[in-house]
Amino acid sequence: MLPAKNRLRTSKDFALTTKTGVRATSTSLVLYLTNTQNPTGESAAPKIGLIVNKAVGGSVTRHRVSRQLRHLISPYLNQLPSNSLLVIRVLRPQADFSEDLAKLLSKLTEKKLVSA
Repeated sequence: MLPAKNRLRTSKDFALTTKTGVRATSTSLVLYLTNTQNPTGESAAPKIGLIVNKAVGGSVTRHRVSRQLRHLISPYLNQLPSNSLLVIRVLRPQADFSEDLAKLLSKLTEKKLVSA
């Protein structure tokens, strides 16, 4: 389970991240990463959101995939830049997402550092 401060909740933030963020893709996942600027200048914890649609499977399958991804992303929270928004879109079910997630996160952080 992700802490409340690290959950991406609003559709506005999801849209901002998926439309303007840096993207990395594998056969089963798409990750989007963007930085937001806090108007007060304070740094905020990174926020993470999941998109798991019906193409992945039924309700039980989608929730299992979501729980698995939340568990896998937790150790990477401290590696994400502050004020960043990360959206993970699942394209298809897979037994283990850990390898794909690690590769895509490293690609995203490299791209973000280059473009920042």
